[in-house]
Amino acid sequence: MGGVTSAAATAEAAARRSYGKLVAILAARTGDVAGAEDALSEAFGAALEQWPARGEPANPEAWLLTVARRRQVDSLRRKRLDDDLTQHFVLLEELAEPADANALPDRRLELLFACAHPGIEAAARAPLMLQTVLGFDAGAIASAFLVAPAAMSQRLVRAKNKIRQAGISFRVPEVGELAGRLDAVLDAVYAAYAEGWGDAEGADPRRRNLAEEAIFLGRLLAALLPCEPEALGLLALMLHAHARRAARRNPAGDYVPIAEQDTALWDAAVIEEAEGLLQRAGNLGRMGRFQLEAALQSAHSVRRTGAPVPSAAIVRLYDALLELTGSPVTAINRAVALAEVEGAQAALLALDALEHNARVRDYQPYWAARAEMLARSGSRQAARQAYERAIGLERDPAVRRFLQRRAAATTV
Repeated sequence: MGGVTSAAATAEAAARRSYGKLVAILAARTGDVAGAEDALSEAFGAALEQWPARGEPANPEAWLLTVARRRQVDSLRRKRLDDDLTQHFVLLEELAEPADANALPDRRLELLFACAHPGIEAAARAPLMLQTVLGFDAGAIASAFLVAPAAMSQRLVRAKNKIRQAGISFRVPEVGELAGRLDAVLDAVYAAYAEGWGDAEGADPRRRNLAEEAIFLGRLLAALLPCEPEALGLLALMLHAHARRAARRNPAGDYVPIAEQDTALWDAAVIEEAEGLLQRAGNLGRMGRFQLEAALQSAHSVRRTGAPVPSAAIVRLYDALLELTGSPVTAINRAVALAEVEGAQAALLALDALEHNARVRDYQPYWAARAEMLARSGSRQAARQAYERAIGLERDPAVRRFLQRRAAATTV
């Protein structure tokens, strides 16, 4: 029984770790993303069936790739189409030599740029990247983008068909082609990081290691595009956040806000790397969203030197970010920062300006910020009501306990 459990765990781990990498390799030759996903799904099924009985292969990733390629060949044979013959022979050649797990190319970046092609509808690009490269299911993506699951599934199918039918190539675009595609790729990588970051304790198998995978992709982007300041800014932003991962929960598992974190637990080497990237990006002279967000993280990092957080500078950075993005999330964060400069009443006025925005009505940080500012201004009953709304919207048990303690401290 132990062997069966171990084999199943190995197959599941390989699926989580290698999904996007294997889909990218399989789809790069054929241009058929959906077919690659189907072939890989069958390979995972074969692993769950065969590994418990025959033992785990020495190179699980290479085994999965070989089996998936055979499934692709079988699929092409069934189609019996002349225009598939070239793909058929290419796959047969690849099967002639066993895949070497240590030599498998990582083509996820090329797949990301294929998903960001201008020929694919804009609303489908980031969801497509999250599914094909990072293995998100359509239901989770639909929830994240506030779209009905059926509509999201149809959108993803259309996008995959477009890649295959239009023959969109898997390559990093030339400099002249980047403008229309880089932003979508950066957004998708950051969305993946944010999803992994939300699982602070690594309790969700689907999200485990997702933050590290996003940082890997960010490093790849920064290495391939060293003169693109937003690629450098994104990596700096993720590293600044990741440097604090050990301080986000106390030994009891309780949430610790950034202002109360033990800076001795922050990873100084990672912060220094982030600072160097941010400096390089700034020297290129083209400011953007990710550089501004990284600069905000940098401003908080001065606490490790014993210096006070520069609140006025943080408000100015949020002003610039808000002008650039118009994001209500940025507006909420700016209001919280404003409280440190002009007081809780100024922050409440800024939050009041957002109360009719549909996007913030069910957004926990809005209600938590409002509750905090109401408490500071002495409106305790209103603060408790806002805390109750925030608690009801929060899914993370640790953050929910934190909000409950804050609410309890706000006596009428």
